[in-house]
Amino acid sequence: MSKFFIDRPIFAWVIAIFVIIAGIVAIRSLPVSQYPSVSAPTISIRASYPGASAQVMEDSVLAVIERSMNGVEGLDFMTTNANSSGSGTVSLTFTPETDENLAQVEVQNKLSEVQATLPATVQQNGVTISKARSNFLMVVMLTSDTQSTEDMADYAERNIRPELQRIEGVGEVRLFGSQRAMRVWIDPKKLQNFNLSFAEVSSAISGQNAQISGGMIGALPAKAGQMIAATVTVEGQLTTPEEFSNIILRSTVGGANVYLKDVAKVELGVQSYDTSARLSGKPAVGMAVMLSTSGNAMATAASVRDKMSQLERYFPSDVTWGTPYDTSKFVAISIDKVVYTLIEAMALVILVMYIFLQNIRYTLIPTIVVPISLLGAFASIWYLGMSINVLTMFAMVLVIGIVVDDAIVVVENVERIMTEEGLPPLEATKKAMTQISGAVIGITAVLVSVFVPLAMFSGATGNIYRQFAVTMAIAIAFSAFFALTLTPALCATLLKPVAKGHHVEKKGPFGWFNRKFTSLTHGYEGWVAKVLRKSGRMLLVYLALGAVAAFVFVRLPTSFLPTEDQGSLMMSIQLPAGATKERTDATLATATEIAKSLPEVDSVIGISGFSFSGAGQNMALAFINLKDWSERTASGTDSSTLAGKLTGALMSQVKDGFAIAVTPPAIMELGTSSGFGLYLQDRNNGGHEELLAKRNELLDKMRQSPYFNPQQVRSSGLEDAPQLKVDVNREAAAAQGISFGGIKQALGTALGSAYINDFPNNGRLQRVMVQADTEARMQPEDILALTVPNNAGIAVPLSTIATITWEKGREQSVRFNSYPAMQIVGAASSAYSSGEAMAEVQRLVDELGAGYSLEWEGQSREEVKGSSQTLMLYTFAVIAVFLALAALYESWSIPLAVILVVPLGVLGVVSGVPFRGFAPDIYFQVGLTTLIGLSAKNAILIIEFAKDLQAEGKGAIEAALEAAHLRFRPIIMTSFAFILGVVPLYTASGASSASQRAIGTTVFWGMLIGTILSVFLVPLFYTMVRKVFKSAKHQNQNLATQTAETDVSTELAGDYIEETQKEAELTQEKTRALHEDKDKD
Repeated sequence: MSKFFIDRPIFAWVIAIFVIIAGIVAIRSLPVSQYPSVSAPTISIRASYPGASAQVMEDSVLAVIERSMNGVEGLDFMTTNANSSGSGTVSLTFTPETDENLAQVEVQNKLSEVQATLPATVQQNGVTISKARSNFLMVVMLTSDTQSTEDMADYAERNIRPELQRIEGVGEVRLFGSQRAMRVWIDPKKLQNFNLSFAEVSSAISGQNAQISGGMIGALPAKAGQMIAATVTVEGQLTTPEEFSNIILRSTVGGANVYLKDVAKVELGVQSYDTSARLSGKPAVGMAVMLSTSGNAMATAASVRDKMSQLERYFPSDVTWGTPYDTSKFVAISIDKVVYTLIEAMALVILVMYIFLQNIRYTLIPTIVVPISLLGAFASIWYLGMSINVLTMFAMVLVIGIVVDDAIVVVENVERIMTEEGLPPLEATKKAMTQISGAVIGITAVLVSVFVPLAMFSGATGNIYRQFAVTMAIAIAFSAFFALTLTPALCATLLKPVAKGHHVEKKGPFGWFNRKFTSLTHGYEGWVAKVLRKSGRMLLVYLALGAVAAFVFVRLPTSFLPTEDQGSLMMSIQLPAGATKERTDATLATATEIAKSLPEVDSVIGISGFSFSGAGQNMALAFINLKDWSERTASGTDSSTLAGKLTGALMSQVKDGFAIAVTPPAIMELGTSSGFGLYLQDRNNGGHEELLAKRNELLDKMRQSPYFNPQQVRSSGLEDAPQLKVDVNREAAAAQGISFGGIKQALGTALGSAYINDFPNNGRLQRVMVQADTEARMQPEDILALTVPNNAGIAVPLSTIATITWEKGREQSVRFNSYPAMQIVGAASSAYSSGEAMAEVQRLVDELGAGYSLEWEGQSREEVKGSSQTLMLYTFAVIAVFLALAALYESWSIPLAVILVVPLGVLGVVSGVPFRGFAPDIYFQVGLTTLIGLSAKNAILIIEFAKDLQAEGKGAIEAALEAAHLRFRPIIMTSFAFILGVVPLYTASGASSASQRAIGTTVFWGMLIGTILSVFLVPLFYTMVRKVFKSAKHQNQNLATQTAETDVSTELAGDYIEETQKEAELTQEKTRALHEDKDKD
């Protein structure tokens, strides 16, 4: 193939130009994201039951839905969450390969089967199904100096939220505020004075605020001669508070009517008062945009901003908008940083090439080929439906050093042949390609085979591995293709002829470099001869190094992903159970001021009444936007350090409740905060009290353990709170003719807010809500003052048939896979990794007893899945390399000599990674897998030449020495090109720097130490393997016949080396003299 393109260079350029065009188009079209889509399809079912307790919500609504979902195809696990605010959610998480659209259809069908059995109020409020993720992509804030938050919220619900909901990639838009509603505030005392009940008020409103379809006059069939047809309209629905106030509750023949305004206050209020938002302490309206499970963060956020810019022109006077919390900004900056790293890596690689090649033409050829190979990779990942993300860009950075290797190997070999044999560039290129085509194909086969197993794993880690592996494999394949086509064509056309033996002594820096490198080469060859002469000892040294690497490797703590400074923090606030929203607002204001006092904080979004761990009056959440990374360059200004500082300040200054600051998770799809999360399950139905006691026991142990950060260990959710229990005397109620239906409606309407029907308001139907007036539902005795009608129509106070008592009850009910559960979150201390902390949690849970177990959630669940696949990953990678080489060389022994270098790279990794404080995570795993291929590449460069030399009749020792000498310069050149190419990753700072440093550290140290050791030991591996596994086809006929053995003793290896050296009459000095002329060249 190479000869074809050497003779037809324009053909090679045509292919390259096609690849360039496709790559440029792909870069402009590829979607951009932080990570590949790693979350499994999740479908959420939400229901509302105003006034219901958590227990009632679970028993009558969520448990019914939960049971119906068992058997849904592809279901992985299911969580249920019921709050005392009357809201509940069933979240169904499916296996990654499940089609989310088909899953949603099946969930909808299952729900429709049981929806009719749900309480009427739940059906009236509606049960919704969504595919949105649990975390927020961004929060859009509306502010105004003149508009009230109620008006802005109503405007947002009418005109903004529907527009944003229709944007592709948006799963849900949650409004922190509420649209308008007609509020009827009943005074129970006045109701009793008129001998009326809540049921009669509701019935009157429902009957007199009704849509009437009047039909038409002249409708068909019509009588003959009818000349007109007209629609009949009747104003049945009321529109203003005044019209509602005049609803007649009771009338008499004499005209003594009782109107709604006689017993209630009617006003245009809001549908829900549960949540409110503030921006840096100023009242505002917030809209949280949540991605769909298949949405792209960058594209969706850009579409949201564009849509808001379009809608802005229609906003009421002085209403402004902003997105102070926007996770896509970090994604964009992260990708930009990696792009800069890519450019820096290319510049350093080109510099290394120029230093070694010392010729502009020689350097120009790899410089041309490398970008074309990368553009081919971009075109391919576009075709495969992938995205530009941190993993694919990391693959591009790492692959630069590999891609340039192929071109360097070709150029260096052509240059050597021209110098030694005086052939013209065209003939030298043809001869060079016959020598190295096998090596190029072998290296490519090995490197590609390393990454194939990476693309076969499941779960979040499988998705991450897959895009990295596919990008690497494609780029390497393009590199090999161009090394066999475009690179030789360029060599034949761009290089100038060199006279045989011609050598120009370089002066200046290049002259100094050449002299030093020649001296290094002589020293290297002498050391290799010593290694071969003392092969037994060196084998023991190798075994010792391998044992050290294995010993350290198995004891390294594990992790999932490094914690990134994403430019934001989250602050979780929880007050004591039973605290009111007024108290929560005050604590939120205090916490906001504390956060704003930090100079690194830019803005704070506060949301009262809502938290990711539960909704309630005593819950609040804040998003803290930090200043740009360029303004936070000093030590201690990273997000993790700031979270610790802020948490300490909050704990000392917040008196009512507690507040902590946490960093966002590394992958937003896998949770709402960093650290770990778990569900403690009650498997034996021991009861809520027993589960609560076990949870508290576990929390105490975790806070006392050095494995955990005690500030971050906490329960996630609403704690049990004092509740008022109404005990109805059934006999007394029956004696007075009072039905339970009447009691239910009185309590539900007065305390829980009843949704009666809708009314038209400026072109939109909005709710009519009935509830007892504020003053009539603040104290326990107000409950007993409520009246219930008996069968004679007389209003009877509840105090005559019921009593109230205080008890502690559940504010939240959580289930995981139908088992009662409680959620716990935490983080590892600085001295331990997340893997070590999670292992300790498992041990502590095992101590609780056989009836309790844990289930990991979010990022922690994926970490457990990924860690279980790690050993299999490395095993498959090594097996893939071995089999690829065996197929390539038709030998079982040569691959063994290559595989033996892998522990040397591992030794480098385990030496450098702990030194920089990193734990083995996903980046460690992909970096180490890459090193398996790179270590094999260096070995192939030597073994390929040694094999060919031995086939020509040379002894194994002589072949190994000459191959090591010939390939020393290209190995050092390509290896250091790769090493310097990852230096920008190794030294990264700013956005996404933790990820860059993690993968950079792994490959930097692994390649550095692995290269240094392998250039000395690969010749030893080759000679030892050729002795133990002799092949009749490739065996040097001058070597004495020996029995193949599976193990080589030190004495046997020494005797072998001594004998073969004597036969070949090679000493260190003669070997050096033999190649001295090549060194000068």
